[in-house]
Amino acid sequence: MRTRSKRTPGIEEAHPFAGMSKVNPNAAGVDIGAVEIVACVAGDESTQIVKAFGNYTVDLQSIGKWLGEHQVKTVAMESTGVYWIPLFEELERQGFECLLISSRSLRRVPGRKSDIVDAQWIQTLHNYGLLESSFRPQAELVALRTMLRHRGQLLEHRSPHIQHTPALAPGASVQKALLQMNVQLSQALSDVTGDTGQAIIRAIVAGERDPHKLAAMRDRNCKKSEEEIGKALTGTWREEHLFIIKQSLELYDFYTRQLEVCDAEIDRMYALMRPDWKVDDLPPLPPKKRNSHSKNAPQNKEEIRKHLKRTPAPTAGYMILSNTRTNENEVIV
Repeated sequence: MRTRSKRTPGIEEAHPFAGMSKVNPNAAGVDIGAVEIVACVAGDESTQIVKAFGNYTVDLQSIGKWLGEHQVKTVAMESTGVYWIPLFEELERQGFECLLISSRSLRRVPGRKSDIVDAQWIQTLHNYGLLESSFRPQAELVALRTMLRHRGQLLEHRSPHIQHTPALAPGASVQKALLQMNVQLSQALSDVTGDTGQAIIRAIVAGERDPHKLAAMRDRNCKKSEEEIGKALTGTWREEHLFIIKQSLELYDFYTRQLEVCDAEIDRMYALMRPDWKVDDLPPLPPKKRNSHSKNAPQNKEEIRKHLKRTPAPTAGYMILSNTRTNENEVIV
């Protein structure tokens, strides 16, 4: 015979933090939004003090001063995008210990309806040592990472101007304009950005229309014959598409020059890291993959390898962030 389970007694008062000791008694919680920032510090035994600030530099300085008046030593914050960066750097400059908290670990808590409550909840969790900071690399690595991300964006912006990539850029490109004139360069060459493709495209922009003269520019390692390339380069030369090719090529060259300048700046930043460290000879790189058309690597690969050998390795993953909005007046709740 199955025994009947005990019935749950009536409504009981819950104290989720009863019996827990405060790990960070001088802790503050901050919720960061695009327009306003809400900070929360501990008040009396059963109260918290919440105050809203703007996001101008003078407001960030005021936040640090206000936190100092309440004897705060460590600050936990949550935000989205890049809104947290100015406050994080300003509070670190003023001597506070800053923790950046993943928004995913805070969304699991139900019932939070405003940014004031968000700031209170962050402060409470930080007070009891229940938050773990996301990885924040050293300042020099932050700057280098910014430049490397910018380089990636330059590559993404350059590619659609030469290749037909509708997913990236549904507009005009060199390859798309050629296809509309039935100049099948992409069928004749596996890579239109290679030496042969670049020579042919630049000759077309310069005014050459003879398919045999264009085909004669093929590289000796090209798999297709000169005759077959000449057939692929026979098309209907229309002025509007030739104009698009000219401008697309100019944009491609512009981004290429910007990439060269960016690579020089990245190389300079690498060289500033641990310049006194000596790097022994590195093992040779593996041979280039067959049929690889990648041309996005920096020119000075060996120097970059030596720089990377000196670069301090990160110890954790990157941060995940989120944001919200708030009130303006100081409130005791």
